[in-house]
Amino acid sequence: MAKVALSSIAKSFGPTKVLGGIDLDIADGEFLTLVGPSGCGKSTLIRIIAGLEHHDAGSVAIGGNRVDHLRPHERRVAMVFQSYALYPHMSVGANIALPLTMSRLKLWQRLPLLRQLSAQRRTVMRGIEADVAAVAAQLQLDHLLQRKPAQLSGGQRQRVALGRAMVRNPDVFLMDEPLSNLDAKLRVHMRTELAELHKRLGATFIYVTHDQVEAMTMSDRVAMMDSGSVLQLGTPSQLYEKPASLKVAQFIGSPAINLLPATVANGGRLELFGRPLALAVPLASGQAVTLGIRSEALSLVQGEPGGSGRAWFSARLRRKENLGSEYILHFDLAGRDATGVTMRATPAAAAGVNEAAEVTLGFDEVAAHIFAADGERLEPRGPGAATGSVVPLRAGA
Repeated sequence: MAKVALSSIAKSFGPTKVLGGIDLDIADGEFLTLVGPSGCGKSTLIRIIAGLEHHDAGSVAIGGNRVDHLRPHERRVAMVFQSYALYPHMSVGANIALPLTMSRLKLWQRLPLLRQLSAQRRTVMRGIEADVAAVAAQLQLDHLLQRKPAQLSGGQRQRVALGRAMVRNPDVFLMDEPLSNLDAKLRVHMRTELAELHKRLGATFIYVTHDQVEAMTMSDRVAMMDSGSVLQLGTPSQLYEKPASLKVAQFIGSPAINLLPATVANGGRLELFGRPLALAVPLASGQAVTLGIRSEALSLVQGEPGGSGRAWFSARLRRKENLGSEYILHFDLAGRDATGVTMRATPAAAAGVNEAAEVTLGFDEVAAHIFAADGERLEPRGPGAATGSVVPLRAGA
């Protein structure tokens, strides 16, 4: 196990810049997830750590030692790919053992005829078989060691790929979207298995995914990437509850955050659909801002709307999604064809709303996330505050 330090990592493919100077410190034993949309550079970054891609600038250090000059097998890292990359003609046991046979046996000891003459090879193979059996028991694969990959389920194949990485006893595990080929139910199961495996091993895990649910449920910290840079680094709760930018807020959370257009009025006070709010920001009158409201922050307003610290607006129900324990209600805003919002609701609350019915939705103003026109987060000030500099929340804050 080891700390991983990335300093000013830059990478371009021809004229296309993929990484623009990444700085990351991953602690010993940490589970860090790189998350972001396709093409943001996260897979390229993990391949640079593994030594499969060479960076144009910057340095990679593992365990306090720079490894830029080392080949992949010399870096004491193990990588699990999106495709299982199992040899179909080999048994499960042979697939798991492969890294050990390649590293512990000499070339002539691996040749079909000469290997039978080596007593030393038999001794080495007994040690390899013991290591494979120990890893297989951890992954509950011990009863499958004689099977071929074609005889396994998707989840079992993924565990074999993990076992092949584990048997090397690496300092760092690198995983590039390892669950993307599994069905939804199996992905949920494998998320739990990976999280429990990380706790058992206490190893450093660096995990790449475009699925924000995977990032939120397994990670100690999450690095949200876009366009070759890290937009925000923090715990899953920090990214969800205090997104540093509009891009982070839109990517993290399911359903996606609701975005409502607001304007700055006199004294920095915000107005939503022409109604004044208690929220104020240090911006000049007339500027546009965006309010981000999570779906669970919205509620149906019964009786007279308004009240201290509460905002409200009219909406019309478009459709319901029944998730069993809760409903996701999709609304169109009255008189605003281009704007819609989603709300989480209990089955009882959802039953009281019919499709096409017009209702009043409200939220506590303190639950609103405020973003400037450039997408940076703004921290609200007290009512009437119109002066002072804006200090957006930056990555890692």
